[in-house]
Parts: sequence; structure tokens; C-alpha cells
Amino acid sequence: MPVPKIQFIKGVGPRRASLLAGLGINTPGDLLAYYPRAWQDRRLPGEAEKGPLLEEILVFRGKVLSARELRASKALAIFKAVLSNGRYEVEASWFKRFSWKYDVFATLKKEVREGAELWVVGRPEDPLFPGPRIRVEEQYPAGPAAEAAHAGRIVPVYPLTEGLSGRFMREAMLHALAEHGGDGPECLPEELRSRRALASAAQARRGIHFPGSLFELEAARKRLAYEELFLMALAWGIKRRQLRSVEKEHRYELKRHLLTPFREALAFEFTPSQKKVINEIFGDMLSPRPMARLLQGDVGSGKTVVALSALLLAAENGRQGLFMAPTEILAEQHALTFGRLLKGLPVRWALLTSSVKGPARKKILEDAAEGRVDILIGTHALIEEGVRLKNPGLVVVDEQHRFGVRQRAALRAKGDRTDALIMTATPIPRTLALALYGDLDVSTLTGMPPGRKPVKTESLNEEKAFREARLAASVGRQVYVVYPLIEESGAAGLKAVTLEFERLREVFKGYTLGILHGRMKPEEKRKVMEDFAAGRIRVLAATQVVEVGIDVPNATVMVVHNAERFGLSSLHQLRGRVGRGAHESRCLLVADLRAEGARERIQAMCSTTDGFIISEKDLALRGGGDPLGLRQHGDLDLRLADLSRDSSLLRQAVEDRDAVLEKDPRLTLPEHGPLKARLLALYGARWDLIELS
Repeated sequence: MPVPKIQFIKGVGPRRASLLAGLGINTPGDLLAYYPRAWQDRRLPGEAEKGPLLEEILVFRGKVLSARELRASKALAIFKAVLSNGRYEVEASWFKRFSWKYDVFATLKKEVREGAELWVVGRPEDPLFPGPRIRVEEQYPAGPAAEAAHAGRIVPVYPLTEGLSGRFMREAMLHALAEHGGDGPECLPEELRSRRALASAAQARRGIHFPGSLFELEAARKRLAYEELFLMALAWGIKRRQLRSVEKEHRYELKRHLLTPFREALAFEFTPSQKKVINEIFGDMLSPRPMARLLQGDVGSGKTVVALSALLLAAENGRQGLFMAPTEILAEQHALTFGRLLKGLPVRWALLTSSVKGPARKKILEDAAEGRVDILIGTHALIEEGVRLKNPGLVVVDEQHRFGVRQRAALRAKGDRTDALIMTATPIPRTLALALYGDLDVSTLTGMPPGRKPVKTESLNEEKAFREARLAASVGRQVYVVYPLIEESGAAGLKAVTLEFERLREVFKGYTLGILHGRMKPEEKRKVMEDFAAGRIRVLAATQVVEVGIDVPNATVMVVHNAERFGLSSLHQLRGRVGRGAHESRCLLVADLRAEGARERIQAMCSTTDGFIISEKDLALRGGGDPLGLRQHGDLDLRLADLSRDSSLLRQAVEDRDAVLEKDPRLTLPEHGPLKARLLALYGARWDLIELS
């Protein structure tokens, strides 16, 4: 049976269908799965409810007593009306850009006329003095049509695009529910719905769009959020089982002709935590099953030497390793580190990024394909079709949260049944690890290498921060000064590194300065990094591009401007650029504490250096919209589930996933047919993550 097209929903048509297609809505089913971003209780005072899911809004229903048009200026026209409900009067105002060519209020005057009964919805005209004056956002003639979708009830608020209004979206959704709300099988087994007290799919679809009460809305959201988490947990569980059901074509042995001289040449001993994690990784690699492991550790905990140990185990067994970083700067930093740590060892490594072109690129590709490269370091360039390895053995992905699921899969596809080590310096709360890395075993590095001292973090004004930075520079230490923008954008209060760089020359007169940002040419960036690492640059002005990977032990002060505009995880990563040597180090946050949530974030940064505490706090503050900045191209999206709020739902989903797979590993039982179809549609066809033929 053909899938109906969205344009045949009443009120849509071809033009609006093309706009909806831009939102990924092509069928009535797509429309019903386009959930509201918020809800407003537009019932009258006395009937309305309050809850965490509901936005506040002003609502009034009354008869128009008078209406008139005003001119505020050459550019602005105002329409005002006085409405009464028999007990109270309000003044309602509409604002529009004035035009000499046509009457900007022509349509409005037909609705807002003396004697008309209206619903008006909006905000206080003056937020500081809320009273009987409403700045109107929407108005509707009183009656059943308005009260079915727009007023006198809890109303959905949808993400919109130019050309589509909230009124249109609600009316289209009502028609879709009436015509197709009962379509499609129920994907959750009845026994599971009963045990978890979940609404049916049809009840949830209606309740999420047009709930009759806050209770109905919460029940609908719970059901649909649980479904998202359960399907995701199920996909990861199946992927995990599939990974563990195959065998590698190669075997490793601990030959130690590379590992032993590597460890002996290090200027430090591995920490107990590093030794434990290396043993876990080596155990996986020596196993006949492909490794699928997440290595998480705080900034500066020593992940790079752990990963390099794994790459050397592969190399001494004749296998090649890929090491992928998210940016050229980070890939180049890793190349410098690998060159230093592998000096004197018979290990062949190469750096491949989009900046490597012509004969140099051709030579690296040929050497990799012929097995003459043991470790290939690079960026997304490693995923490209032309990159071939003769004997692939191990894939290492650094800063995994900056890559998507498809990128991770594409890198693994470079070799048949290769081992995979995924690394992150953003410690992942257990809730998030279950959600985003459910197919991986987890290793955690704790503690810091010997000699490292905690970085002291303070909130200071610019003058005091620069005084501390100059003091550090005067005794031979190096300084980072970080800004949120490259160039001036017009955003109020935000500083740009290119504009401020000239002023820094005066602030740090007598010291060598450098500048680093993402729009510089690769060779320019490389030269600046080399000069800073060698101490030829004393003060480095930069953007967030220095957040990861740069390792300069002599850098002891990090000044972050507009710190209120950075997420906690980003601030923690920036702080990790200092404190990498034996010297006392400081992170100085210059922030506007009046900004929303700023004081709480800055206090969190100043109170702890524990990355796990920071990440938990970041998850709670950001919510599920963009947890830890992890929503990158291709990461599994959750439309309703909120990982900070729904941790108990996720635990239930994982428990239920385990029970279902224990009973029916390939979902072949009849009661699991609709579940299997839904799972394959989402995680097989859409994400290419699982296969259940």
C-alpha cells in the first residue's frame, strides 16, 4: 500500500508540502512524529495548570469595545484594541513595520472589530510592569474552531521554518491526527506497556500534540520518551551482540620488541590506572573477538600513551593502525607527540589531513596501501574512499563526541573486523554512556600522572586577570588568552580575537605574541603551534580551537574571555591546556555573571577540577537538547527523551532490553514483529547500525 503524501492533508497543498519537506516531513506519519518543542496552557485563569513542560503565556477572552490604528514612527505602525470579559478590561497591541504601499493591518481589522468576541494570546507589553496590557502574538475569533487547536486548551508549540506559522502547523496536525492518528501497529509489546504503565501509541500521539490535561501530556511524553530510549538501547544491545559473535581474521601476541623499548624510553612511569586500562585493552586485542572499547579519562590523565601502546601492539604483530582526530590542529599535535614518543623506534607513521595534497598525499596513500605505514594519523580524511590499508588491525578515534555514528562506522569499515578504541576527554556520566556508547565496553582513567598539580580556577575581571597573566609571563611562563569569536560579529558584549589582538600587544608589551584561530591557513597554524611549544611565543591569543590536544608544559595561565558563553565541558577542556607541567597553574574566567545561568556555571568551574562532576553538572544544565555538546552530525537524536531528566526511564529501558534479548535475541517471535520492523526502520535503514535478516 503506497504511503500517503503530506500534501493531501487538508490545508497543506504542494507549496506548503515543499516547506514541510525541508523539515524532513514528507508523509502524515512524519508529521505526527514532529513533536512540539514546548506547550502553552492557554486556558483562562482558574482553569490553567502549571508544570515544568508548560511555557507561561498571557491569555484573555473578551469582546472588543474599541479598536484604532496608530503611527509610532516612520517605520512602525501600532494597532490597539480594548477588550472586556464583563469583569476586566485589557488593552491589546499589535506592532508591524509600516508600509506606504498597503494597509499592514487590513486582515487584522476584519477580525478585531467592535463587538467581536476574541481570544488574544501574547506577552506583557512591559515585562517590568505586567498589567492589563498585552502585546499580542496571536488572536482568534472565539468559537469551536479556535478552541479545538489554538486557545482555551493546552496548545503545542512547534519548531518552525519561514513560510510556516504555528496556526498552520496546529491545524495540519489536527487533520493528520483525525485521518491517520490510528495508523501503524503498536511497536511496544503489551506485556512491557502494562509493566511500565505506558500509554498506547495512539493515545501518546494525541496526548503529545493536543493533551486534554497536564497529566495526559506527561503520560504521552513518558511513553514516547521511553520508546525512544528502549529502541536505542535495543539497537546498541543487538550491535554489541553482533560484534561479539564474529572473530578477527588475525591474532596478536605480546612480542615486546616495540612495547618494551617504548616504555623504557618514557621519562615517566605509567600510573596504576594506566596499567589497568592497558591490560584491559590488551586483553581485548589478544581475544579472538574484535575490541569495541570506550576509553574515557579527564584532560591530562594520559590517554595518548595508552592509545599509542595499543597501536604498538598492533604494529609489532604486522598490523596497521588508524588514529583519527576531529580537527587538523589536534591531528598535527598528535603527530608531533607521536614523533617525540616514537623517536628511535622502527615505527613508520604518517599524517594525512585535507591539507596534504599532490605528490605528498599520493605517496602516503601508496605507502598505506602497500603496508609501509604502521600508524596513519589524520582527520576525516581517513574515511575517504581513496584511503586503503594492507593489514588493518586497530582503529583509534580521539574526542569521539565530535564525530557521528556514521563516521565511526565508516572508519571501522577500513578493515574487516578491526579492533576499535574510542577515546574521550569529556568524562561521560553513566546515563550518557548507556545512551551514546551502548555497544562499547568502558575503561576509565583516574588520577593524574605524578607531578601534576591541580589548576586553581578563579572568576576575575579583565584587569586582574591580565595582571596575573603578566606576572606569569615575567617569570618565564607562557599564557593563553581565549576569546569566543574570530571577528567582530555585532553580538553584544562578545570579544573577537582578531580585534583584541592589537590591544594585547599593549597589555603584554615586551613579550612575543601569537594568534591562532580556525580560519588561518594550515601552515600558519602549524608554525604558530610549533613556536608556542618551543617557547618562542610567550602569549597565545586564540579561539576555542585550542580546546583539545595542545600540550605545552610551560603554559601556566589560561585567561578565558566571555566565559559565560562557553559550556562547562568546553571550559574544563580549556582549563586542561594548563597544569601540564610541574608549575602552579591558574585558569582565570572573565565572565558577565548577569547572563542567564552564568553564575551557576562559573561557580561550578571554580569549585572543582573533577571532570566527572563537571560533566554531570553540564548534563543537568544543558538538559537533553545538546548533552555535553554531543549532538554532532549523525549522533543518535532523541526528540523527546531528556537524558538529564529521564535517567530512570533509561535504566528501565536497558533492563527491558536485556530481558527481551535474553528471550528472543533476533526478535523472531510474533509478538516482537512490529518492534523489529520499527527498529529496522530507524536503526537499520536510517542509521545503518544493525542488521536483523
